[in-house]
Amino acid sequence: MANPGVHPITSADAGRVSAFLHQNLNSRVSSEAWQKLLMPPWEDTGPNRGFQLTSDDGAVVGAYVAVYSQREVDGTTIDVCNLAAFCVLEGFRAHSLKLIRAILKQPGFVFVDLSPSGNVVAMNERLGFKRLDTSTRLVVNLPHLPPRHRQLTSDPATLERVLVGRDSLVYRDHLHAAAVEHLLVEGDGEYGYLMFRRDRRKGLRLFATPLYAGGSTEYIEGAWGAIRSHLLGKGLLFTLAEHRVLGFSRGPGTALRNPRPKMFRGDGIDARDIDYLYSELTLVAW
Repeated sequence: MANPGVHPITSADAGRVSAFLHQNLNSRVSSEAWQKLLMPPWEDTGPNRGFQLTSDDGAVVGAYVAVYSQREVDGTTIDVCNLAAFCVLEGFRAHSLKLIRAILKQPGFVFVDLSPSGNVVAMNERLGFKRLDTSTRLVVNLPHLPPRHRQLTSDPATLERVLVGRDSLVYRDHLHAAAVEHLLVEGDGEYGYLMFRRDRRKGLRLFATPLYAGGSTEYIEGAWGAIRSHLLGKGLLFTLAEHRVLGFSRGPGTALRNPRPKMFRGDGIDARDIDYLYSELTLVAW
């Protein structure tokens, strides 16, 4: 087994790293879709796109893709590095730690891993990552009459007009994010804004996963039946309602016994300030 080199992934590497991820991590996601992870639509604030392992002949044999953003938390700017996709060919897995060390030794970042799988969870814990409380209720989406004096819409012009402050910035940054959809509930001078993705469980892509709730959470809760009916009309039979995203999780269904883990590591930020924006959850549909 050769001793592979470790190099930053640059924009120029996006095509070949995307092809590597398609071939070796998840072939259901096209190379073009993986490339959107490496080229996010918001302003680039990171030093690289992650790190890659390359063999003596320059072929990619491993990659750890990172997505960067700057976030405002209690008036302080926090640099966030989202650990987005991790894959190393079997013959080179003894060198996996080289990729991990290359990312984690970058100073000044809070690191988040929002879709760790397999033994990555235990490895993250050994590296000082903490688990977020991801308590989730699987809720059945049922037909429901629309609420009086409230409008549900995904119309971009309406979203652009109604959203203000942080919600407006979040919407503009994620308008062209490939894995999310946007829903606005408005009326009586108030609004609720929901960003969600379509998820797959047991091979069935029938699940809506809210990633961000803006505006009035109470307003979203008040229209929750109509929102679920809207999702049902889009072919989404269930909602994976995570309490830390919505602030509530009511509706017919059941609490998940083992919700999928999400993790973070870093100083100057509390678990309550970690969200799922500017991440692979918004960029890659799998």
